[in-house]
Amino acid sequence: MTTRATQAHAIPRKEDMFFDREEEGRTLLRAALRQRDPAISPVETLRLLAHRLVADDSPYISFSAAGQGFIATVEESAALKARARAIRDELVEVVAQTLTESTGRESGDPLAHLAASLLLATWSVALIEAHRAFRQHGDAQRARAGFLALVDQGHTGLNAALTGTPYA
Repeated sequence: MTTRATQAHAIPRKEDMFFDREEEGRTLLRAALRQRDPAISPVETLRLLAHRLVADDSPYISFSAAGQGFIATVEESAALKARARAIRDELVEVVAQTLTESTGRESGDPLAHLAASLLLATWSVALIEAHRAFRQHGDAQRARAGFLALVDQGHTGLNAALTGTPYA
């Protein structure tokens, strides 16, 4: 016998069906940190991941006319914007946990949470601004370059904030 609560969890929300690559993104971030070269800091590993995603023309860092439809749909929907923010917050927790695991720190380390929060804020701003640039100019290469410039600038701040920790 199933209860209403069990049934509710079995039916995905429309917003979750829209963001159908969420788990793939989590896996990508976890793998980058878990498989990193020990000579490269976790923060640098994630900066390099952004560069690799752009070089590989990953769907996560894609600036195209088709992608603008997706972005416009999110921007026009309060429910989708709320889900996007929730996904970002969930990714902060995933990255923070994986940071502690990959460095041998205790779970719940506030510095890992700081690092993850700054990282996701950096990538969020970089993505939003790159999509705006693409919408304005229609130039995917320019949008990718702008994305990477903001990621690099944000990671400079991340490194400064985390100097002396195992994350930087």
